[in-house]
Amino acid sequence: MTSTTIGRVLRDRNAGLYLGAVLVSGFGSTALGLVSGIWVKELTGSDGLAALCQLALWAPTLLGPLLGTLADRTRRRPLLVTVCLALGALLLALLAVDGAGRLWILFAVLLVHGACGVVTDAAEAALAPAAVGKELLGDFNGLRMAANEGMKLVAPLVGAGLFTAYGGARVALLDAVTFVLAAGMYALLRVREPMPAPERTPLRARTAEGARHLWRNARLRPLVVAGGLTMLTSGVSGAAVYAIVEGLGHAPAHTGVLYVVQGAGSVAVGVASGALLRRLGERRFAGAGVALSGAGLALSALPSDTAVLAGSLANGAGLPCVLIAGLTAVQRETPDALLGRAAATAGTLMFAPTALGIAAGAALVESVDLRVLLPLLAGARLLIAAPLLRPARRATSRRPTA
Repeated sequence: MTSTTIGRVLRDRNAGLYLGAVLVSGFGSTALGLVSGIWVKELTGSDGLAALCQLALWAPTLLGPLLGTLADRTRRRPLLVTVCLALGALLLALLAVDGAGRLWILFAVLLVHGACGVVTDAAEAALAPAAVGKELLGDFNGLRMAANEGMKLVAPLVGAGLFTAYGGARVALLDAVTFVLAAGMYALLRVREPMPAPERTPLRARTAEGARHLWRNARLRPLVVAGGLTMLTSGVSGAAVYAIVEGLGHAPAHTGVLYVVQGAGSVAVGVASGALLRRLGERRFAGAGVALSGAGLALSALPSDTAVLAGSLANGAGLPCVLIAGLTAVQRETPDALLGRAAATAGTLMFAPTALGIAAGAALVESVDLRVLLPLLAGARLLIAAPLLRPARRATSRRPTA
């Protein structure tokens, strides 16, 4: 059943173009995301300035509810084409970065890159039900997650090699080309989109509508809250990865092995997620994934290479479940006119806590023994999973007028 449904997704013209656009643009963006820090480090020697590259890319996530309104005020396919072409042109500005004095160009481009990423994520999520069909959303979102995680295994190596051989400007050019290719694939989508009706509601009120919808909907609220709490703990545990490797007696470079294993787990669950969503439902699928990731953290606390590798695999397989379930539920439960804002707000609520977790983890890993910290985080994830694994009480969700 799984392979049959996945085959339907891959044979679907729109789904294939959609996944192709996600794949190529994600490849270029992931490569530039890694190389930007290396580029700054090489030009300035500063670890702090290098770290600001990731901050510039992630900071616009906090504006998700506001940026998501753009995906509801115009047709989504033309918006995706326009944003991708604009980013492709903007990235050419990085060809002018030839010294530390012009790094402001790099940071400015990364900030806009991050903001455009929020807009395209919202538009992609909002367009998917019309382009792919609601019955295939679970499989489609899982394959999209698998594609993204797969790129994280390949793109950094390609980006690092290209940077070493030719410099950062060539990596920026690669990213620009991938966005142009993605724009072409989005342009080829066959989907009917009526122009949204004019809105007389003030911008501030429109921005808040996505959050109100998520909070009032009894099916969406627990998934989004669980996703945010899970990613908060993920930030804390992610900050501990170097301490885990050190505890095993390995060099810091060994973290790359753990990331590859974790990525493999994420790819595997992405491929299987459609069938698991149909069998378990969104709540139980999310809860089982969070619980599995908790077990992975418990294994990572053991002083054994085998246990830590198994823990990384379980963590990689478990973490995406609540994110896939949350996005799929938002797409199914939200009126089309509100979907861009709701998807962007859900993304902010689920992903922004990661930054807080990283900051907390950086402090905790210096003062708390890993044999205490990791089991505590594992217990926290089990507590997060428990409400999702309990049978849901029957309730009628309330939807605001779109």
